[in-house]
Amino acid sequence: MWHVFELLRQGGWTMLPLGLCSVAALAVTVERAFALRRARVIEPQVLRLIEEYDGEPSAAAALKTCRALRGPFARIVEEIVKARGLDNFQLLETMNSIGRRQSTGLERGLTLLEIVSGVSPLLGLLGTVIGIVAVFGAISISGVGDPQVLSAGISKALITTVTGLSIAIPSLAAHGLLSRRVDDLASEMHERATTFIMKLHAIQQRERGEG
Repeated sequence: MWHVFELLRQGGWTMLPLGLCSVAALAVTVERAFALRRARVIEPQVLRLIEEYDGEPSAAAALKTCRALRGPFARIVEEIVKARGLDNFQLLETMNSIGRRQSTGLERGLTLLEIVSGVSPLLGLLGTVIGIVAVFGAISISGVGDPQVLSAGISKALITTVTGLSIAIPSLAAHGLLSRRVDDLASEMHERATTFIMKLHAIQQRERGEG
């Protein structure tokens, strides 16, 4: 623990925003990793619902199930069931509209990860430059003296660069992995919702034929 505080002291004031960046990146990564689990986004109850859906007698129960759940796919299916009387084109437009909103919700926090991965190395570089300026300022006053003192000063100045890169690299990796996860889930929701709309259309055709 003492070594951590010593590093913070040596790095100077830029270690404070770097620390905030690391906390923010960790919080977003953990929260999104939990929120983007498939079972939370595309809940099994909703998959079972659209598989068993069989026309108007199933509509009330389907809406009740969707409203009791929190996942984005439940919201999409709920809107489709509510708009079931529309034609295919209008249903697809409804699905695309609600799907875009739900996909945006899945991306929450990823922009912050992207910002952290870009800003952290710059903050680290700034801290290093400030440290080196201070070292050469001291040299201009007292002379080079002991070369080991000079190397120790530069070594301290480089701490912020190392810290910035240590934050940026995992943040960038997490952003890439989570963005890919969002894309995969959005594609699956779109595919399953489109299949459900086709099923609704077939049911409507059947009911009209029976009528």
